[in-house]
Amino acid sequence: MDAGAESSHDYPIRPVRLVEPFGPGGGVDVLAGAVAAKLSQLWGQDVVVENCPGAGSTAAPKLVAASPADGYTLLVHTSAHAYSAAVVKDLPYKPLEDFVAVAPLTSQAYVLVAAVAAGVRTLDELIAQAKSRPGELTVASSGVGTGTHLASESLNLAAGISTRHVPPSPGDDIAATVAKTADGATDYQMSPIAIAAPYLNDGRLVALGVTAAQRSPLLPHVPAIAEAGVAGYDFPIWYGLWAPAGTPPAVADKVAAGVAAAFADPELCDWLAKHGAEPMSMTPTQFARFALEESERAARIIEGSGTELTNLRRPRHPRP
Repeated sequence: MDAGAESSHDYPIRPVRLVEPFGPGGGVDVLAGAVAAKLSQLWGQDVVVENCPGAGSTAAPKLVAASPADGYTLLVHTSAHAYSAAVVKDLPYKPLEDFVAVAPLTSQAYVLVAAVAAGVRTLDELIAQAKSRPGELTVASSGVGTGTHLASESLNLAAGISTRHVPPSPGDDIAATVAKTADGATDYQMSPIAIAAPYLNDGRLVALGVTAAQRSPLLPHVPAIAEAGVAGYDFPIWYGLWAPAGTPPAVADKVAAGVAAAFADPELCDWLAKHGAEPMSMTPTQFARFALEESERAARIIEGSGTELTNLRRPRHPRP
């Protein structure tokens, strides 16, 4: 057995880092911490979450892409990692080519929320207003080409409406944009459920629908957007694990198997359910194809949007 094969067979023999790009307390950090704890138990090695925010959420992927391809430094990211392959930016890495797709983690719904000041209480009312006032309703997001932006543009395309996108102010994160929508600065937006919840509870935001195909257990009385009138709409946020390009397939398989075993644990299953998260199950090859398809989906939204997204060039990527 050569050294590389022996290393893959014995993996992991030292601590594993899960690097995430958004900082302590965010959704990725919280999920990564829960998964890391279970992997530590399963592997008998420390699995630690390393927060690496900054540079527009590109610092963490850049760090992982430049790390040794041995499985000991992994990237935990959202679907935005796949989308960024279609939204051309001055990235210091190639989102698809510089990484090995290892395992998906979970999928969760966004909630479509409207400011009380917007005067809409249902998805039908939002669509009717948008059709009667094309380009006037304002929709906030966490940034051009992000999941929240693409989700709203996807809804516009599916519903046949046109609204005006308001990107975040410099330094604003998704929590800040949701707070501003709650205060009436913009009319509506897509939001992670946990961030919108306080404003839904105090009545400053109205929930119009959730973006997954089914209702969320966190908002059981809020219909899915597909259920509320836009047939076939399905745009959740999802999370995944990536490794540097060149990571041995045997190592990727062991990580994927570890994630599958972690998600089979009843304690973690209960934790995920309480957070409205649905575990995802794919082999590394299946996940690579899924991530590519999601990137291509983002490109189609870009091409059909008629907003500032149309100025972004779609790269071409070979299928795995």
